[in-house]
Amino acid sequence: MKNPSYEDVCTDKTGHAEAVEVTFDPKKINYEKLLQVFWDNHNPTQLNRQGPDLGTQYRSVIFYHNDKQKEAAIKSKEKLQKSDKYKDRKIVTEVVHIEAFYEAEKYHQQYLEKRGLSTCHI
Repeated sequence: MKNPSYEDVCTDKTGHAEAVEVTFDPKKINYEKLLQVFWDNHNPTQLNRQGPDLGTQYRSVIFYHNDKQKEAAIKSKEKLQKSDKYKDRKIVTEVVHIEAFYEAEKYHQQYLEKRGLSTCHI
């Protein structure tokens, strides 16, 4: 489905994931640091869930644009899995080539801020 609505994605039938597109300047921050921020700010062992949100649209996934990003993402995932941070829990984060990114509708932009929250505390 091209350009699904939020309601479409919430049916858990479109295959889409709620995601954030990050545009960055590699002269200011490298991709590996962004990966570290990603790993540090959610639980990559929860299948199709983040905090109270359930469904495949909430799966843990890294969308990459090129082979260099793919290799870095896989390497960082493997390194984290080998560490003792998650012990016997498997990291279920997918590493997938980006095909398209669709912005959420305006009412869903800055969702937490509009509800008086500055950050997500998953």
